[in-house]
Amino acid sequence: MQEIEAEVQNFMRYDGHVDPVLDNQYLVRSLYFETPSAENFHEKIDGIKTRRKYRLRTYSRVHNSDTPIFLEVKGRHNERTYKQRVELDISDLDIIYNMENITDLIDIYSGISLIESFVFDVYRCRLSPAVLIDYNRRPYVSDYDMYFRVTFDQKVDAVSSVALFPSDINSKFRSCVAGYSILEVKFNRRIPAWFHRIIQAHEMRRRSISKFVLGMTTCDLAEDLS
Repeated sequence: MQEIEAEVQNFMRYDGHVDPVLDNQYLVRSLYFETPSAENFHEKIDGIKTRRKYRLRTYSRVHNSDTPIFLEVKGRHNERTYKQRVELDISDLDIIYNMENITDLIDIYSGISLIESFVFDVYRCRLSPAVLIDYNRRPYVSDYDMYFRVTFDQKVDAVSSVALFPSDINSKFRSCVAGYSILEVKFNRRIPAWFHRIIQAHEMRRRSISKFVLGMTTCDLAEDLS
């Protein structure tokens, strides 16, 4: 990882959200929703071409009014992936945790299709919070290539949780891929030639890695039977 990252730094720069105190990284925290039968997990394992899953995302381990909180949907249609998000008021988290009043979100965030789809899927699929995943991310962006982004993710930890900021749970986190880092590459149309050379020089192979799947299996919430 260190060798590859040193080469990437010749062509890219940190994005504007890194914290020098955290070794030019930032924390990513995601609370994923799942069905009682772990349908999202099995759709990912089985490689279903059209699928989507919901998560709450923030960038802090503590309940902080200054930290943004997003409801996100991440999906796949054939070979293309997509992500949509809407920022939530922190006071509305209790509505999401208490599914009995989930339809209140449609009035609070009127006209936002992502909120409407989420509420519909909560009822249709019986979605509820399932697994909380933390990791440290060091992101790079390019000033020269058309939307090309490289991130290095480390210390991926997971815990079974029904809340984004659960109390007294830090000691219960389990490490998902101890000793490894996850390199993600995001681009629109093509990978630049200089990165192709890095891939060839280090004999890198493309591999599908889902932090959601890692977290579910690490916390014994689902099992890959394939």
